This record gives sequence, C-alpha cells and structure tokens, in this order.
Amino acid sequence: MKKFRLAMISFLIFITALTGIGSMVKANQDFVYVVPLEETVEKGLYAFLKRAITTAEEEGAKAIIFDINTPGGVVDAASNIGNLFAHSEVETIAFVNNRALSAGAYISLYADQIYMSPNSTMGSAAIIEQNGNAADKKAQSYWLAEMENAAKHSNRDPLYAKAMADHTIEIPGLVDDDELLTLTAEQAVKVKYAEGIASNLDEVLKEIGLEGVEVRQLELSFFEQLARFLTNPIVVPILLSIGSIGLVVELYSPGFGIPGTMGLASLLLFFYGHLVAGLAGYESLILFLIGIGLILLEFVLPGGVVGIIGLIAVLWSILIAGESVTQMGMYILAATGIAIIAGIVLSKVFGKRIQVFNKLVLKDATSTEKGYISNKSRLELIGVTGVALTSFRPSGTIVVGDERIDAVSEGGYIDKGAKVKIVFAEGSRIVVREITSLEKN
Repeated sequence: MKKFRLAMISFLIFITALTGIGSMVKANQDFVYVVPLEETVEKGLYAFLKRAITTAEEEGAKAIIFDINTPGGVVDAASNIGNLFAHSEVETIAFVNNRALSAGAYISLYADQIYMSPNSTMGSAAIIEQNGNAADKKAQSYWLAEMENAAKHSNRDPLYAKAMADHTIEIPGLVDDDELLTLTAEQAVKVKYAEGIASNLDEVLKEIGLEGVEVRQLELSFFEQLARFLTNPIVVPILLSIGSIGLVVELYSPGFGIPGTMGLASLLLFFYGHLVAGLAGYESLILFLIGIGLILLEFVLPGGVVGIIGLIAVLWSILIAGESVTQMGMYILAATGIAIIAGIVLSKVFGKRIQVFNKLVLKDATSTEKGYISNKSRLELIGVTGVALTSFRPSGTIVVGDERIDAVSEGGYIDKGAKVKIVFAEGSRIVVREITSLEKN
C-alpha cells in the first residue's frame, strides 16, 4: 500500500514538473506576428488590423510587423488604424515593402519603427475627393494636422510629414515648390523617417534584435477579405445602385423575380460587409428589414403613408450603417444618379423587350386612324359659301345657312356682309376667302 502511495506521489510530482517545464518553455519562446497591410486602405482593413493587434497582445507577441504595400485609401479608415497603432501594447514595426503612399504613409508614421526595402517609397499624402479633385481647405487643414501628429507621435520632424501633404512646402534637395514629398528608402533614413533599410523580413528581424524568433503569419480570413471588398469606396455605390435598380424594376413586374433578388442581395451584401467590418450594428439591418416590410405593405394598404415611412427607414438604415453619415449620403446620391442613368439607358435600349419599361414610359400616340378625335373635322365645308357676320381682322364669324362658324381670313381684311368661300378646314381651323366681283359673275 505504501509503495502504491509512493508511486502515485512520484507520478504527480513528475506530471507537475513536466507541466511547469512546458510552461517555462512556452513562456520563454519568443515570437512575432507578421500582418499584411496591402491594397486600398478602407474600413474593412481596420477590422482585420484590430483583430491582429488584439491577438498579438493576448498571446504576448514580442512585436507585430506590418508588411506594407498600399497606394493609400480612405481618410477615416486611416485615422482609425493610426489610432490602433498608437495605443497598441505590442511594439509595432512598419516594413514598407514597395510603397506606403498617402494613407499608407500616415499609418506607417504611427508605428514604433519603420524599415523600408531598397526600392520602396513613402509619401505623396495629399487628400483628394472621390472625384479626383483636391479637397477643400477645411479638409486639407485637418489632414495636415493629422500628418503632423503622426510624425510627432514617433518623435520625427513634422516638416517632412507636412510636405508629403502640402505641395507648397519646399525642402531644398528633397522636394521643389508645387510638388508633394515622396521619400526613397535612402532619403527616409537620412531624415530619420526610417530606422533602416531591409531587403526582406529576416533582415528586419535582425535589425530589431529578434533574429531567429518564431514568425507567425496572420492572414485575412475569407469573410474579412469579403468585407474589405464590400466596403471599398468604389464597390459601395455600385451595390447601392444595383439594389435600387433591382427593387424599382421589381415593383413594376409581376411576382418576385431576378431583378428583385439581385436588388435585395446587393443591399444585404452591403450590410453584411459593414457588419463584419464593425462599422454597422444589427440595429441598422433591423431598420432596413422593417423598411422593406413597410414598402411591401404599401401594396396592400392604400394612402402612400406606409410606403413613404418604409422608404425613409431604408434610407436611414443605410446612412447609419457607415462610419460617416455625410459619406454615406454621398454614396446614396451617387447610387441615385447611376440608377437614373441606367434606367434611361435600359428604357431606350430594351424598352420594347422588357415589359416594365412599357409601363414606365408612354410610347402610344393618339391618331385619327386609331379612333382618337380631338376636334371634329369639317371637311364637308370646303367650297361652301357664306356671309361675313363680322369684319375679319383676320378672324371673325360667318353664317352658312343657319349655322354661325368662327373662321379666319387668308390674311386680308374682309368687310362685314361680304360674301366668302371656305377654302380650308382642319379640326377647329376654318379659313375663308372673300368672293370678288369677278368670281360672282
């Protein structure tokens, strides 16, 4: 019995020691996360990077390296991502692997350290509107302040950050007047906007003193990739346009077919992308579904009030689904314009083939051949003579038998009591000519 107890105690001690050793090995095992920051900076990217930083913090990573290659993107999304970097509990390293332009430069400046590949560039961060024109002075002032704050956060000279966004700032040897600053890797190191140049990830690890540590890759999930696509500034108005066109066409079509399915699917994809990206709550989706329900209820209830309330609910749900009501309002206006243009094109090209456009566009013309008569034609009066009841200047009244008829002369003056002949009759227009003495004979 004693031997059994001794064996059990020895076994428990062995298991405890083994567990402790495993924990020590795990605790002493250093690792870093490598996260791609590629393509357009949009709101879907923010959700992915937030998950990446949270994961690195919870698992105790030594650092998180962002492999950056982006042409820039949406200002609001960049501002949020910069805020993520600024409050990260894990050291953030920006590895500019090709380019970090516009919003990419802004985000990189919020990293604790910046390394650039030999042929990479960073800068050219002017703020522009979606139509490609320069933003207004208010927006430019805001962005200049943001670039300056980003540089100050990592103790870098803000002059270069401001020159990236303001073409009026001239820095001899780097950028001339009326040009935006874009730094090469060598220039960035020289002005202390980068800690060093690294050809690959291994060289970055060597530079930060983490050579040989475990490297863990954190990739976008399928749903995050889909959310990034669906929240792209170009895709959003397209989804809204397809949604509006599909639903409008479906309203004039019997039953529920392909147009309605496409329209509803597009709007649901819009909400799905914004929900996954963390930009919209379920309240916006619920409000949208209520709005659709009220619009459908309008077919049963007369008056139009229910349909108007439903339309307002749908529009409001779309407005609150995004981070900025103003920006979503612009998307809705763009979608409305696209829908109007598409409707005109479809009605012109496919109007005869698609039944719905025959209901939307009046194509029939009234004519006498089809039995439509706006005024009674008096063709039987042509050649008939009468007497001018009034003077003609050039309009007046004649008497034919016992009938008084309003008429006009061919252009000349006709005295009251003169004999006249009707020479033209079409609809309500009766033209008369005075009978001369020669014609009387």
